[in-house]
Order: sequence, then structure tokens, then C-alpha cells
Amino acid sequence: MALKTDKDVRILVVDDDKEVADMLLEFLVKLGYHATAAYDGREGLTRFEQGDFQLVILDLKLPDMDGLEVLEAIKAVDSRAVVLIITGYGTIESSVTAVKKGAYDFIPKPINLESLEQIISRALEKHTLFKQLGIFRGLTLALIISVPVWLILGIILAKILIK
Repeated sequence: MALKTDKDVRILVVDDDKEVADMLLEFLVKLGYHATAAYDGREGLTRFEQGDFQLVILDLKLPDMDGLEVLEAIKAVDSRAVVLIITGYGTIESSVTAVKKGAYDFIPKPINLESLEQIISRALEKHTLFKQLGIFRGLTLALIISVPVWLILGIILAKILIK
């Protein structure tokens, strides 16, 4: 496993199985990420709202909220959030539903850590692309707004100088 050099990546793990959550935390830290755990859906939502996470690893079955409810709430807070769903109770129907609701990927338990590392890497690339796209959209909007303003100012200055 190669260590990541980007120490700013923050990942939230939401799983009611403390053993799984802690194992994932340890794995993520070894990869060089900042990782935080929440052990139920409400705690996960609170942590997500308070933190700046680039990725969420979310269990589908939680005691207080369904994982799909948590996914929808996360997407309501940040539509660009990248969420990986993990579960020991996966069905084709639940995986399709999760992806339709905005999950990046659906990972069955027991988790293959090597495969998870690759999925995380691709998911973080997606997050970076979303972030860059947002910057480009902002620059485009700024250009769209500023060009007409400069044209109007140019016309006004030309009229003043011509008189």
C-alpha cells in the first residue's frame, strides 16, 4: 500500500459496528488520510455538517436511521459529496437504489481493503474534478458578468471623450 501524500483529505466513516469502523479508521490513517468515525446515522450527519469531508464511507444498515436516509441528508447538505455505501446485506435492488440516490459506489462486506483503496482513490479524483468544475463555473460566471460591464464602461468613456 502506497502512502498518500495529500494530508488534507478528510474521510468520515459511519458504521454502527465499532469494530468495522475502527478497522477502517486504522486503514485510512495508514494510507495518510484524516479519518473520523461516527457510530450511528445522526452522529454521522452531525459530524458531516460540522466537518469538511471529501469522502464518506456509510453503512447501509444503521440502528437509528436507514443508510439511504443518511445518504439523502448528506446530499441535501452537499450535493457534490462523494459517498461510498458499505453493507453486509447488499442486494442488487439496494445497490441500484443507493446509486440512484447519489452514492458513488456500493461495497459489500467483508470489505476487500485493496479494492477499497482503489475505489477511494477514484472517488477522491471525482471529488477533485467536481471542485475544479465549480471553480471553472465561477470563473465563467465572472467573465460573463464582467465583460458586459467593461463594454458599457467603454461606451460611456468613449461618449465622454468624444464630446
